Amino acid sequence: MARKRSRKALIKSLDTEFSRYIRTRNAKNDLVECFTCGKKDNWNNMDAGHFMSRRHYSTRWDETNVQVQCKACNVFRHGEQYRFGIELDKHFGEGTAQELIQRSHQLEKFSTNDLEALLEKYKELNLNSSCRTV
Repeated sequence: MARKRSRKALIKSLDTEFSRYIRTRNAKNDLVECFTCGKKDNWNNMDAGHFMSRRHYSTRWDETNVQVQCKACNVFRHGEQYRFGIELDKHFGEGTAQELIQRSHQLEKFSTNDLEALLEKYKELNLNSSCRTV
């Protein structure tokens, strides 16, 4: 019988698969555009940037909250949260950023089954992606 993965390992795997999905979902010829500055690069050189921090589990794996960002915006400019919010409202409708802020403060607990289901979802989406290299 296979040993069950620890919750920490499960979350790490989910983060990896989710990040890959975010970075490849809009790739064209392996190129993606930074959500906040517009820089174009190979998806493998980009980050999955969070508008609301990953520490907020209620929005951690939210596909609107997480967008492709270059390393300059995500790391060196600390996520460009103000610019990120403006872009969210522009792309998804006025009030999207505010809604994500409010949702991020709601407590959400994910069961092990919830995490495993999300992991399987993103693994499947990544298998069907045109960007198969990691």
